[in-house]
Amino acid sequence: MHILVLSPRLTESRRAAFRALTGELGEPRFVVPGEPPPDVAECEAIVVDGPQPAQPRQFLGAIRAVVERGAALVAIGGAPAERDGFWADLLGAVAGPEPPPGEYYARVTEAHSHISARVTREFAVVDGFVPLIPLADGKVIVDVSVALRDFAAVVETSRGAGRVVACGLGNTDAALRTPEIAQLLARALRPDLHCCGRNIGVAIVGYGPLGGMGYHHGLGVTGTEGLELVAVVDPNVERRKAAETDFPGVRTYASVSELVSDDDVEVALVATPPAHHVALTLTLLRAGKHVACEKPLCLTVAEADQIIGTATASRRMLTVHQNRRWDPDFVALRRAVAAGLLGEIFNVETFVGGYAHPCRTWHSDTAVSGGAGYDWGSHHVDWVLQLLAGMPRVVQAHGHKRVWHDVTNLDQIRVRMTWPDGREAEFLQSDIAAVRRPKFYVQGTAGTLVGSYRTITLEAIEPGRGYVATQAHHAEAPAELLLARYESGYGISETRLPPALEQPFAFHRNLADHLHLGEPLAVTPASVRRVIGVLEAAQRSSTRGGAPVVIEGEAS
Repeated sequence: MHILVLSPRLTESRRAAFRALTGELGEPRFVVPGEPPPDVAECEAIVVDGPQPAQPRQFLGAIRAVVERGAALVAIGGAPAERDGFWADLLGAVAGPEPPPGEYYARVTEAHSHISARVTREFAVVDGFVPLIPLADGKVIVDVSVALRDFAAVVETSRGAGRVVACGLGNTDAALRTPEIAQLLARALRPDLHCCGRNIGVAIVGYGPLGGMGYHHGLGVTGTEGLELVAVVDPNVERRKAAETDFPGVRTYASVSELVSDDDVEVALVATPPAHHVALTLTLLRAGKHVACEKPLCLTVAEADQIIGTATASRRMLTVHQNRRWDPDFVALRRAVAAGLLGEIFNVETFVGGYAHPCRTWHSDTAVSGGAGYDWGSHHVDWVLQLLAGMPRVVQAHGHKRVWHDVTNLDQIRVRMTWPDGREAEFLQSDIAAVRRPKFYVQGTAGTLVGSYRTITLEAIEPGRGYVATQAHHAEAPAELLLARYESGYGISETRLPPALEQPFAFHRNLADHLHLGEPLAVTPASVRRVIGVLEAAQRSSTRGGAPVVIEGEAS
């Protein structure tokens, strides 16, 4: 895709922000003032960044012509103050008086636009805000309140077959990287952006017990614009009845063989125990359904390759519900790493567990779950690989079976990973750890971040019982994050980092964005294959008494 960026304020940081913005759309071509006007005839998207210097009339005419033929044009903080002139007429908006730079809250309006679909309804951005005054045909899709008055922040206009979007936010490099601003502008740059205009039918395969993953996915689907819960599959009649009660009107089936002939179902969410993932996912993909599978996708790389190959051959979407990538504490951790607060990361350690009898369901049965490493390890190894680029070269795992003999999972498993350049990581899961280790222990060249578990107790006074206290699972509450940094000539300074804002059903929102608008999947099959590669190597190492396993050809 040919993308042109016209900007008088191009720093290296801003160039990088635009490259991140365009992403899979293509590498932008940057043009600064003083350079000869480029040929825009082949452009599919044009960015006008900031107030523009005077340009030859022929060049401006070429810009309008290419937009009217179907190209997208995005203007960031570049709306003129005067109503007369080329840019005001093309953008459908002019700029009003600017308030001082600061933190402003942007709010998606009720005006329907594919650009703003499923964007967070209100979000904060620190920026120099340029209020926009829409002209006759400009549609406000985002506004900002200043002194109890609403000012347009994003205005959308049609020009022939093309789309024009004027944006009064994104004037600083940091603001341009704000996730919601970046998503809006990336959508605006796509000339082919369109929505199918209907809900996409979704089925849940494996409803499970009360309050389980089937119910979670049902809430996620019904709470996400663009998705519709059509059917539920479960062999257990009581669970089918529960699904019908929880989600009135949903169709229920006893088997996948009944589901595959339901043409209203385009996407299947596989929420069964791991032992059934491979067969069900392959069946659904071959039947022409898109598939979002629970983690772990499978137990071996060979199975992952078979599933990914089948999805590719069937031209169907495949993703995995790695929902804990959106956990508020992990999002905050990644933000600190991305901001360089820890320097270069070289060691990541994670832990989950305590000293208590493990659950007596399929999670603790190796034949169904795949083993202790695959259960919580599907999350923790994924976290590690999100923080440390590339693949470890050596994986070593050691397990203990010493206390809980009524279940088949190991009581404890420790997985160590080392990278070719010396970086390392460790995941420890234990049901025999009377003192919990930190959830996160991340070391970088500039500091260390520790995430400590905290106990959540739900207290109530119930008639006939009096005081009742229930403790939530320790892994459900966001960890308390402490960042310690060394300062030369001063010593260690400590900062407590708050968890990020909760993002309810972010996975399902990304699913809808991908299927409706073609946006990238947040959880790609390739990223999940890396997780399976480590977990499989850990399983092999554990069964061999902790012998190191070398992952061949995966180091890059």
